[in-house]
Amino acid sequence: MYLTDEEHAWLAGDAGPATRRALEIVVTLARIYGAERLIPVESVQISGVSYRNLGDAGVEFLRHWVEEGARVRVPTTLNPAAMDMVDWNTQGIDADFAAHQQEVLALFSAMGVGGGAPVPTCTPYLIGSRPRMGAHVAWAESSAVVFANSVLGARTNREGGPGAIAAAIVGRTGAYGLHLDAQRRSTVLVKANDPPRTIADYSALGALVGRQTRNAVPYFVGLPLDPEEPLLEEKLKALGAAMAATGSVALYHVAGITPEARADPQLAATGETLAVGPLAEGYAALSDPADSDAADIDLVWIGCPHASLHEIAYVAAALDGRTLRIPLWVTSARPVKAVAEMQGLVAKIEAAGGRVFADACLAIGPVRELGYRLVATPSAKGAYYLRNLAQVSVQFAPLDACLEAALR
Repeated sequence: MYLTDEEHAWLAGDAGPATRRALEIVVTLARIYGAERLIPVESVQISGVSYRNLGDAGVEFLRHWVEEGARVRVPTTLNPAAMDMVDWNTQGIDADFAAHQQEVLALFSAMGVGGGAPVPTCTPYLIGSRPRMGAHVAWAESSAVVFANSVLGARTNREGGPGAIAAAIVGRTGAYGLHLDAQRRSTVLVKANDPPRTIADYSALGALVGRQTRNAVPYFVGLPLDPEEPLLEEKLKALGAAMAATGSVALYHVAGITPEARADPQLAATGETLAVGPLAEGYAALSDPADSDAADIDLVWIGCPHASLHEIAYVAAALDGRTLRIPLWVTSARPVKAVAEMQGLVAKIEAAGGRVFADACLAIGPVRELGYRLVATPSAKGAYYLRNLAQVSVQFAPLDACLEAALR
């Protein structure tokens, strides 16, 4: 593998032990995947933030980096935490658990993540981290990776937790996979038998495609999308997040919509064609058997990936002047929540009995420990991880059905 003089010096320890160890990790991963060189990255997004996932061993791993003097070299963001870092007590989080989660954030802050004030979110592109088309980045969270590659046209592989930390410290990653032109061409043409309309429909479509294509690069044709429609990004966000969760899709193209498909019509796959649908199969595949009585649902969760301002506004309008019968949580990035508060949207949701929490992801939080057993969500990604990580039962349904369940 070719390394620059500066990179050789870092491996020799000239920039300190943390940089040396970080570059060793990056170089090892690059060699495993057949890279011939390293490439500079413009930003990094780190996963592995929830204390529920990290545990004490993970905290010690982070502490060791800080003790060695690790500092990030490029703008770096964090994945969601297991709780709202301010309103954790309102969520019912145990004080001991909260202290551990706060320590995790403090360690990342000490490394300079987020300029020393990290904002945990799976949607960094909603709070200003929007790499340009063709930019090389090293992002880790599955839905953020597929959004960066597909909707923004940036270039990133799906980095692992330690690998992303190492990439942030040295500002490098291996030149392999989706950083290369040849790996970004589509491998399967996808047609939807049942055209999606709502954001949740795109999530259901993504759930089906992810399960059937695994790690392919799908090229969608015939989707009823308008480049100028206000909810375009929300629909694409839901589509990609679902494919990344139920499969391992990290890049997709949509004819006439996503930037690389617009720039190069030859990206379209010429081989296999996959017809997918009906959408009801996608909803059913991620729903556990349950009694038809909506009272069995004891929590409705919206915001996986983190809700945009448009999504929060929709929920606020639907709940305005009404009263919820069961808890409803919306999760978002803290800056997005702040704007929603200024626009009076959070007040409307709270007046109905709901809550808007920042920083957190329910799927990596102590959901069962909080007493919830059956959660309704309009997110295929959320449903998949609630089942597999939080180990609770799920009803995956359109947003309006979830809201009505909470109201009735």
